[in-house]
Amino acid sequence: MKELIKLAKTRFATAFLTLARIHQQKNNLRKMFTLEEWTTSKWAKEQQGKRVAQIMLMPSFWNTVVYALKVSGPLLCVLRLVDGEKKPPMGYIYEAMDRAKEAISNAFGGKEERYNNIFEIIDRRWDVQLHRPLHAAGYFLNPEYFYSNPNIEHDNEVMAGLYNCISKLVPNIDVQDKISQELSIYKQAENLFGLPMAIRQRATTAPAAWWAAYGSKTPNLQKFGTKVLSLTCSSSGCEWNWSIYSKKRNRLDQKRLNDLVFVKYNRALKRRYDMRDILDPISLKNIDESNEWLLGRIDRELDEDDEFVFDDDILTWGDIATASGVGESSQRTRATSTSRARATPRVTRSSSVLQFVDEEESEETDEEDVDGYKSMMKGKIMTYLV
Repeated sequence: MKELIKLAKTRFATAFLTLARIHQQKNNLRKMFTLEEWTTSKWAKEQQGKRVAQIMLMPSFWNTVVYALKVSGPLLCVLRLVDGEKKPPMGYIYEAMDRAKEAISNAFGGKEERYNNIFEIIDRRWDVQLHRPLHAAGYFLNPEYFYSNPNIEHDNEVMAGLYNCISKLVPNIDVQDKISQELSIYKQAENLFGLPMAIRQRATTAPAAWWAAYGSKTPNLQKFGTKVLSLTCSSSGCEWNWSIYSKKRNRLDQKRLNDLVFVKYNRALKRRYDMRDILDPISLKNIDESNEWLLGRIDRELDEDDEFVFDDDILTWGDIATASGVGESSQRTRATSTSRARATPRVTRSSSVLQFVDEEESEETDEEDVDGYKSMMKGKIMTYLV
């Protein structure tokens, strides 16, 4: 027996993992609602049970699940990157968002009408929450992306973010001018930046460590770049357990609260520093590959409709849906509305304990009694069609 609900260590991931688990168990779930044990149970006779069975056998429901997973997979990788504490991701957010949108586009076969509305939502959220000058500066100062994309220095948004950060993080105008002059050395890959070793390590060394190793000729830019590239993108590590200080009786004055935030955040930084792995950079390949565990692209409107129930038979789940009548539009009547209003929800408690899981755990395989189910379903489908 496998739990459908999976609690993730990373915030925002539980809903996605639960939906992914439901998709992984789709064959078992659909078969469960066609077995005799279900059809003869009291749940099958209740309005809620009938509705659940109808949804489970409806191809459009599973198409919607796949759609949601295709959209959510790459975005979850970005959120995990933003929410992480082990490695500073400031120099990767810009590229991560571009790759996430590209992965979503590829998942839908490049058909813009399928994902345009999703991109509008992403762009609105990006402009409000994630689009900050620090992300632009980190993108510019990440040697892996700067030297592989010569158009970065011609991107007005990136350059505006860079100079905005310089003016805010470096109050001394003389140092600002020195950083501006030293930028040309970085752009042209001169001095230590052009060493074969430095070139090889652009993509194999963490950006902050790369600057510490090869930025000595540009000391002001080196200090600024190391500061930016060592930043995290989320304060979630310091947000937990703050509710106790928001209550009136425990509310702290502003100075004490600021001091507490300073101590707590620096303790988190020290803990992360002690467990650091500064030599290995962050890899964004998992964003490109986040949808590969789903089969193919969403090129058709009813993928699940033509899926075979058995590998060696022509019976499809669309045939079962048609024979069961779930493809028909449900008509709401006063009688059904009344019965639905009178029905009381039933809550069952599982004896098993839900545990937090790592989102990157290996996939699980389904154990199915194929032979017994096949013989039963062939007899049942013939009964439906007669």
